Amino acid sequence: MTIQSVGVIGAGQMGNGIAHVFALAGYDVLLTDVSQDALDKALSLIDRNLERQVSREKISAEDKKAAMGRISTTLRLSDLGKTDLVIEAATERETVKQAIFEDLQPHLKPETILTSNTSSISITRLASRTDRPEKFMGFHFMNPVPVMQLVELIRGIATDQATFELLHEVVRKLGKTAASAEDFPAFIVNRILMPMINEAVYTLYEGVGNVKSIDESMKLGANHPMGPLELADFIGLDTCLAIMNVLHDGLADTKYRPCPLLTKYVEAGWLGRKTGRGFYDYRGETPVPTR
Repeated sequence: MTIQSVGVIGAGQMGNGIAHVFALAGYDVLLTDVSQDALDKALSLIDRNLERQVSREKISAEDKKAAMGRISTTLRLSDLGKTDLVIEAATERETVKQAIFEDLQPHLKPETILTSNTSSISITRLASRTDRPEKFMGFHFMNPVPVMQLVELIRGIATDQATFELLHEVVRKLGKTAASAEDFPAFIVNRILMPMINEAVYTLYEGVGNVKSIDESMKLGANHPMGPLELADFIGLDTCLAIMNVLHDGLADTKYRPCPLLTKYVEAGWLGRKTGRGFYDYRGETPVPTR
């Protein structure tokens, strides 16, 4: 089987980035969301991001035009049934993802491969709710998708070798590098990254340092390009909390207990950059620490 058409579910931060890189690599992309406004914003953002690549001479103006021409949108999830590969990039909630796959299933071609961009949820469990667990994989892109070079490929217990090899080749065609991960909570990147962010929040919670000193310490003392609290705001504090809960529930180890301060920020709706406030306040010209 060869893959030419790709359906992307969810036009948010991850979904529009995934549509961007697939269209640029020559795939026909069908992007869906529950909101026309979200689809319009996604197309506008993809256009701006491609234009940025043109201005930096990473791609040509012709490449951009061709990529934009390969992306179409729809409000009907069922329309994605005709694609060769489906990538679910919806909200990081298992019930939402399961409902999406259940609604899509009657419309799928027999050979269509299903994947999820989940950053932590069990691939085996998601696959078991479909009619093709052998053709189901985790396909975890990093944010921002057009910039980050890694894609985690996660096999569920039932995933067959042909599906893995086909998606490994897709990653190569995207110009990215695949890391093969086993299906355990949070896989590789977030299994290591999220506890570090959570520990940074504990360091803030316990008064060991303030937001600025914690971030500067890791940038200047560990040579990290972004401080852990700044990075948490970029990822989204709700996403960070969801992944920590998956780790805590799935591994039953107290070292993965989410920091109460992280929970409080999420309860306040201070989710980071996307809401204008998190560990930093982004509503002015420059970000200001909130603690």
